[in-house]
Amino acid sequence: MIATLPDRQTEASFEPILIAELTWREFKAVEQLIDRPGVRLSFLDGVLEIHKMPSKRHETIKERIGALLEIYLESLGLDFTPTGSMTLESESGQVKREGDKSYELGPDREQPDLVIEVVVTSGGIDKLEAYKRLNIPEVWFWIGDRLLLYSLQNEGYEAISQSQLLPHLDVNLFQSCIAMENHRRSLRQFRDEIK
Repeated sequence: MIATLPDRQTEASFEPILIAELTWREFKAVEQLIDRPGVRLSFLDGVLEIHKMPSKRHETIKERIGALLEIYLESLGLDFTPTGSMTLESESGQVKREGDKSYELGPDREQPDLVIEVVVTSGGIDKLEAYKRLNIPEVWFWIGDRLLLYSLQNEGYEAISQSQLLPHLDVNLFQSCIAMENHRRSLRQFRDEIK
């Protein structure tokens, strides 16, 4: 079954602007014109999505997820590379997307194995379709205080309860540590629990 993301209550000030019916060439021209701090662009099938940079809550959650994940990856002794919100695009796939966090889980990768999105708005382009065209093996979404995991299969993404890339990760512990109020306590508790 092909997965879709649940609706998310929109923070009104962060609702995306959508411009339809652009060619890839028109998109690349507009991208050059709008290239400025505080604006993030995505593109899928002729639709340009313009987002104002995210809120403090979004950024705090994003950084917490990254910190926890890096503690876990380091504890495994895994050779990983954090690739941040690197731009992923494919002209043939008519797609451009930047996740909030991304990771290569091994040496010499051409693109991330895992992309993480913190969703605080609804609407916009179909993020799972975008990542499918970019061939990202696993995508995690933080939506409404829940961590939702998706794995790329032949027909598209499937919702999964356990990471296929990190099969021993305690998703419930990970999720509860993300939701904690205090960052330092969150990291300490996670570190103590995974020993």
